[in-house]
Amino acid sequence: MGNLFGRKRRSRVTEQDKAVLQLKQQRDKLKQYQKRISLQLERERAFARQLLKDGKKEKAKFLLKKKRYQEQLLDKTENQISNLERMVQDIEFTQIEMKVIEGLKIGNECLNKMHQVMSIEEVERIMDETQEAVEYQRQIDEMLAGSFTVEDEDAILAELDAITQVSRLKNKEGDTQPSCTQS
Repeated sequence: MGNLFGRKRRSRVTEQDKAVLQLKQQRDKLKQYQKRISLQLERERAFARQLLKDGKKEKAKFLLKKKRYQEQLLDKTENQISNLERMVQDIEFTQIEMKVIEGLKIGNECLNKMHQVMSIEEVERIMDETQEAVEYQRQIDEMLAGSFTVEDEDAILAELDAITQVSRLKNKEGDTQPSCTQS
C-alpha cells in the first residue's frame, strides 16, 4: 500500500546505521555470554568447595583449572566488548564528521554562487554609483542651503529692503493712532 503510485521509498537507514546495529547486537550477545559464564563460575567455585570438603582434591583441582580457563575467556570477552563499543563510537563520530563536511561543502558552493553573481567589478561599480549619487545630493543640499548666484543674492536683499520699508511705514502709522492701553 505504501507504493500506491509506483514510487519506491528510499530507506533512511544507511549502511553505517546497519553496521552500528550489528556491532551493538554483537556487544549485547557478548554481555549475555559474560553473565552466563559468570554464573557458571560461581556454581563451579561452590562445587569445588564441596568437592574439597568431600575429600576429592583431584576433581576440585580439575574444576578450578576449568574455572581459570573460563575467567581468561571472560577477560577476552571484556576486551572484545570494549573494541566493539570503541568501533561504534568511531562510526557514529565519523557520521557526524561527514554531516559537518557536507554542510561545509554546501556552504562553500553557496558562497561561490554568490560570488559569481556579485563580482568585485560589480561591487566597485555600485560603490562608484553610490558615491556619485551622494555627491549629486550634496550639490542639491548646497543649492537649497544658500549657495545662490550674485543676482539671486541682490534680488533677495532688494525684497528684504522692500518688506522692511513697508513694516516701518505701518509702524509709523500705528504710532499716530491712539492706543487703548497706557502704561
